[in-house]
Amino acid sequence: MILPAKGTLLIANPFLKDPNFSRTVIFMCENAVEGAFGFVLNKQFSQTLEDIIPDLEGIHFPVYTGGPVQGDSLHFLHQYPDMISGGEEVLSGVFWGGNFESLKIHLKNGDISKDKIRFFIGYSGWAETQLDFEMKEGSWLTVEATRELIFETPPENAWKESLNHLGGEYKMLANYPTDPQLN
Repeated sequence: MILPAKGTLLIANPFLKDPNFSRTVIFMCENAVEGAFGFVLNKQFSQTLEDIIPDLEGIHFPVYTGGPVQGDSLHFLHQYPDMISGGEEVLSGVFWGGNFESLKIHLKNGDISKDKIRFFIGYSGWAETQLDFEMKEGSWLTVEATRELIFETPPENAWKESLNHLGGEYKMLANYPTDPQLN
């Protein structure tokens, strides 16, 4: 198992009952002594970017629910370090945040492709040692993130694809029913 470091994916164990994280995949942006945070990749938000940022009318980019923390904040992951300055590289070629005014200009000019950027409302966060405890109790599996899993995998397939990426016995878990008692 890979430690849930920056640049890895947390994959919810099929038996995790927390409604915020059931069958989710979280891209980890930081895991330090004082806490950890990342973004849920596979829960689409009910509104698009233009609904949230009125001066981006006509920009129909999807937005995802990044997690239950600070649901009034907007974040983004991207592959545009030359166009959007100030982002932090989390994984080779994958950046978190950056100059939002630059981003808006490039969005309006049509320079940004939907398959190279993801927007999130809120984030997933853990206090000091909280994620370590959840890992020890088996709530999460981990796998190295790839740009394809982050940007190209349809959200409804992200959990299964991440498990398949782990290989072996985890491929079987990908087809495990949500509630085995209903089988």
